[in-house]
Amino acid sequence: MWIEPEEIAETLEMIGRQHLDVRTITLGLSIRSCACDDIAGLAQRVYDRVATASARLVPVADAIAREYGIPIVNKRIAVSPVAEVAASCGARDLSPVAEALDRAAHEVGVDFVGGFSALVHKGIGEADRRLIDSIPAALATTDRVCASVNVATTRAGTNWDAIVAMGQTVRATAQATAERGGIGCAKLVVFANMVEDNPFMAGAVHGSGEPDEVINVGISGPGAVRAVVESLAPDADLTEVAEAIKATAFKITRMGELVAREAARRLGVVCGIVDLSLAPTPAEGDSVAAIIEAMGVERCGGPGTTLALALLNDAMKKGGAMGTSSAGGLSGAFIPVTEDAGMVRAVQDGALTLEKLEAMTAVCSVGLDMIAIPGDTTAETIAAIIGDACAIGVANSKTTAARLIPVPGAKAGERVEFGGLLGAGPVMAVNPWAGVRLARRGGRVPAPLQALRN
Repeated sequence: MWIEPEEIAETLEMIGRQHLDVRTITLGLSIRSCACDDIAGLAQRVYDRVATASARLVPVADAIAREYGIPIVNKRIAVSPVAEVAASCGARDLSPVAEALDRAAHEVGVDFVGGFSALVHKGIGEADRRLIDSIPAALATTDRVCASVNVATTRAGTNWDAIVAMGQTVRATAQATAERGGIGCAKLVVFANMVEDNPFMAGAVHGSGEPDEVINVGISGPGAVRAVVESLAPDADLTEVAEAIKATAFKITRMGELVAREAARRLGVVCGIVDLSLAPTPAEGDSVAAIIEAMGVERCGGPGTTLALALLNDAMKKGGAMGTSSAGGLSGAFIPVTEDAGMVRAVQDGALTLEKLEAMTAVCSVGLDMIAIPGDTTAETIAAIIGDACAIGVANSKTTAARLIPVPGAKAGERVEFGGLLGAGPVMAVNPWAGVRLARRGGRVPAPLQALRN
C-alpha cells in the first residue's frame, strides 16, 4: 500500500487541526463455540473467549497510534448475537452473559463490547424473547455492554410485534437506569436491515457470515470535511462541493485502510472492512451539522438540509470506495443529536425537529440517533417512532436505526448530560398522537414488492 508524501502532509494537517481520527478499531469475535446448557457455564466460556482473544487489541492499537501519529479514539469488541448462542441455555435471565462481557471488556481495556443482540425481523424465537426481556437488567448492571435488535429487513418485511416489544424494552431500560438519566438506552439500538460487520456502537455485532476473528475499522473526519467545504469559494457550485468532499473522503479512507491492515497483521487475524461513516463528536467543529451549514444551509434542519446531507453521503461513499477495496459496515453519515454540537445548537434554535431527523434518515446511516425524549413518552409512541424509521429502511433497501432515550422525569426543552462521547443536549419534543390502537394490532408488515428479486 503506497502512500504519497503529499497525502501524509495533508493527513497530518487534518489530524492536527481538524479532529481527524480513526473513530474505532473493532475486533469481531465469534462466540458460537461457547454454547452451554448452563447459564454460569455459558457466561464463563464467553468471558474466557473474549478476554483471551482480545488481550492484545488495545496494546496493538496504541502502538499503531504512536508509530503512525494517527489517533485511534476507541477500541471495541463485537461478538456473535448472544441470543443465538444462548439458545442452548434455558435460563430466563441472560444478563449474566452481559456481565461476563463487561468483565472481559474492563480487563482488556476496551471502551465498549457489542453483541447482546437478537435478530427477530421475521419472528421472535424463544431465546430471542429471553434476550429482549433481559436487556434492561443487562444494561443497568454493566458499563460497557451494548445491545441491539434487528426488527425488519427489506426481504422479510417488518415484525411489528418485535417493534412493540422494543418500545416497552426501551422504556424499561430507561427506568432501570433512571438515576443516570436513562443512559442504558444510549447503549441500545433497534435496526432495520442490520449489517454483519458494523464496527460502530451501539449496533456492532459479529455476523454469521464473518470469520471467527476479524478487524473492522470505523473512520471519522467531519472536521476535515467541514474545513474543505469552508475553503471553497463562496460561489462554488454543488458539483465542486461534491468533488472536494470525494477527494477528502479518499484521503481519510486511506488512513483507515492503513490502520486496518496493520492491526490485522499484528494481531494475526483477518482484515475486514473500513466503514466510511462520518461520526461526529461533541467537540466544536467536529460536526456533520457544521458541514451542512458550510454548504449554505443557514441552520441544520432548515430547508435544503436533506439535499445537502444526501450530497455529503454520496460523495463520501464515492471517494471512500476508491480508498479501500473493503468498504463495509454502514458507510454513511451519522447524525447523533447529543454527540454533535451543531445538531444540539440546531435543536435549541428550533431548526431541527424529530420529524426532520426522520426525513434525513432516508439519506444517511442512522438518522434517529442519540435522541433524548421526554420521560413520559409512552411505549406505543416509542414503538411508532421506531416503526417509522424501519419503514424508511425497508422501502429504500438500506440500513436504518433508532436510538431513543426517554429521560425519566425530563420534559421537552430540558437539558440532559450523558458525558464523554455520548455528549449532552436538549430533550426533544415528541408528537403525542401515535395512538395505542396501532400498537395493539400486532402482526407483521409484509415485505415490499422489491423483496422479490430472484
